[in-house]
Amino acid sequence: MTGWTWEYEGYEPADVRLREALCTLGNGYFATRGALPECTADEVHYPGTYVAGCYNRLTSDVSGRQVENEDMVNVPNWLPLRFRLTDGNWLTPDTATVLEHRETLRLSAGLLERTTRYGLGEGCALSVCQQRLVHMADPHLAALRTEFTAEGFSGRLDVESALDGSVTNAGVPRYRDLDGHHLTHVHTGASAPDTVWLRCRTRTSDIRIGMAARIGAEAAATVVPEVPRAVQRLTLDLAAGRTATVDKTVALHTSRDPAISDPLFAAIDRVTRAPRFDELLESHLTAWDQLWRRADLEVDGEAGRILRLHLFHVLQTLSPHTADLDVGVPARGLHGEAYRGHIFWDELFVLPYLNLHFPEVSRALLRYRHRRLEQACTAAREVGRRGAMYPWQSGSDGREETQQLHLNPHSGRWLPDHSHLQHHVGSAIAYNVWQYCEASGDAEFRHTKGAEMLLQIARFWADSAVYDDALGRHRLKGVVGPDEYHDAYPGATEPGLDDNAYTNVTAAWVLARTLELLESLPEPRRRELEERAGLDGGELEQWEDVSHTLHVPFHEGVISQFEGYGELAELDWEDYRKRYDDIRRLDRILEAEGDTVNRYRASKQADVLMLGYLFGPAELQQLFRRLGLRLDEETWRRTVDHYLQRTSHGSTLSGLVHGWVLARDRRAEAWEFCVEALRGDVADVQGGTTGEGIHLGAMAGTLDLVQRGLTGLETRAGALWLDPVPLPELSSYGFALRYQEHWGVRLKLERGLLEIAVPSSDGSPIDVRLPDRAVCLQPGDTVRLVLGE
Repeated sequence: MTGWTWEYEGYEPADVRLREALCTLGNGYFATRGALPECTADEVHYPGTYVAGCYNRLTSDVSGRQVENEDMVNVPNWLPLRFRLTDGNWLTPDTATVLEHRETLRLSAGLLERTTRYGLGEGCALSVCQQRLVHMADPHLAALRTEFTAEGFSGRLDVESALDGSVTNAGVPRYRDLDGHHLTHVHTGASAPDTVWLRCRTRTSDIRIGMAARIGAEAAATVVPEVPRAVQRLTLDLAAGRTATVDKTVALHTSRDPAISDPLFAAIDRVTRAPRFDELLESHLTAWDQLWRRADLEVDGEAGRILRLHLFHVLQTLSPHTADLDVGVPARGLHGEAYRGHIFWDELFVLPYLNLHFPEVSRALLRYRHRRLEQACTAAREVGRRGAMYPWQSGSDGREETQQLHLNPHSGRWLPDHSHLQHHVGSAIAYNVWQYCEASGDAEFRHTKGAEMLLQIARFWADSAVYDDALGRHRLKGVVGPDEYHDAYPGATEPGLDDNAYTNVTAAWVLARTLELLESLPEPRRRELEERAGLDGGELEQWEDVSHTLHVPFHEGVISQFEGYGELAELDWEDYRKRYDDIRRLDRILEAEGDTVNRYRASKQADVLMLGYLFGPAELQQLFRRLGLRLDEETWRRTVDHYLQRTSHGSTLSGLVHGWVLARDRRAEAWEFCVEALRGDVADVQGGTTGEGIHLGAMAGTLDLVQRGLTGLETRAGALWLDPVPLPELSSYGFALRYQEHWGVRLKLERGLLEIAVPSSDGSPIDVRLPDRAVCLQPGDTVRLVLGE
């Protein structure tokens, strides 16, 4: 690989799913996995296409129970293009001799290229070269160019192109007992000799999908009447050494799209008007060039290459086109069906990066949450609470989508899933609102939709807090923290834990920030907000009280993950590491042994240490002071040590958070975790999970590790705050960012020298604060600062 390409040599069936995920192409509206067009879905290949926000709900029989799940739908497959010598068998890498196979992902261009040479015997071969794009300028278009070259023979080649409406959601083996047939009413036809179409709809959500494909080749195509596939066939006359080209252009629309009357008509109209491949490629390259300029990132070496791949996939999932959609942040991108395409708290790791490059996308993602605020308030009322209780897993309409059961592949047992008790997702949304407004300067959003969300999230925490007379403090009971392994006390009949430290501290932060925001609102707007929410002075006094008195448990001089954590047994980590090759999913291992992780001091991922990820040392200490607690450097250091020794890193987010937290004072250990985060998907460190969809939060988090973690960058109080960390392995890097009205502010750090350049504009000056000085940069200024140790 090079800095701008990702290349795979040879055909390895065991690696296909991983390659398909990492070679996915998308544009923020839809994405298609990097599957070979001549291959259908089977145990090796999985050619999925996913439209952002396109969900459907089905009910399945699981162990005698009716279980409802909502999935991101695998829409009709536009890729199929197969070929064979006339009267021969269809050629695929699984059924024919492969002399050479190479796949190249060109990041700068958003192109997937493949070259395969099929051996035909007697010294003859067929070379197949393809270029694929999912158009970044027109989000409804995709195209595939295929070049066939006969080597050592002349003959006729049959080519079949199709739109396949028979697809199901079957990309995750452990979900295959669930109903995955989301599409119905499939119809096909032709609008012209070179153009076929397919229309269908989702079974429950009734989203209509229209797709049209146009074929361009030196031979005329014939339409073959067939359902559920729209099929075109043509025959090419191949001469030895001469290349024959087939271009396939596809348009995709759904009934969720604005400014259309019918998705099928829109798809046919768009594909008819679409230019030829070369012209499409030119506008596609221009759009990608503009994206890379806005998201410019310069990091040397292997880390830089992986970071660029991560950035590529973030941009494909959440591009400027996303700003026009009602969608959230799918935890596994638009790259596969793991987690059923649901939205978790991963935006906590994604928006801080987007805020400083594509704030319009951040705003759209927060509007997704605001549109579902009413549903969150309904969910709170149903459990007897005021305010907004956002779901741990969200999909189309904002109801709780967390599954009731999950399968342990180690034991084969379906187990109750209590992760819906992770109410800290509300604090993550509030944190994202605050960070977005600080970075963008968007006072209108802060005063309107942002304020409305913060108010209802704060109200939920205040109403959930229970006062404990013995402690003299408020408590939050019956929750699950970010760790996820611990969902109940040992032997308890009811799920949930009390006083998860991360949950309580972030709830206190939400209450404090909401009070601060209400105080700063223009008086007319504050009165409107209070009237609409039925807010009174007594409720605000309660918020103030709770924000100072939430209980944070300690044990053995460290912050306890939750009340009672210190009473749990110690796990024999060495024994489990000896007995199992990989203990990342320790919960599954213990359950298969008839045990439970609830009995032990063992975490899946960062929980308490997430506090060090969200808040800088000074702000975290201030938060604890507000709670009447002292958090000095030594206590935090002991806390970090305690959980470092007791975490299995069963999530790709864990290495990222640990690397971030350790970067300030334990650089050697920090780099080990940074490498783990960088390798998470490219090396599939979780053992087969990447093939089901990339981990978008971890990918964006590694970008933000460079952008904010290593620079100490914060946007607060109308200034850019910087406190760079001299991590030896990443001592030289640079990036451009958008800060409020300034586009293309450039930061570069190299060998202890920090350079900041502000492009010329009519904008206001930027105040930059470092630990030992403050500088004011006018538009057009460049400053070079020598950093101290």
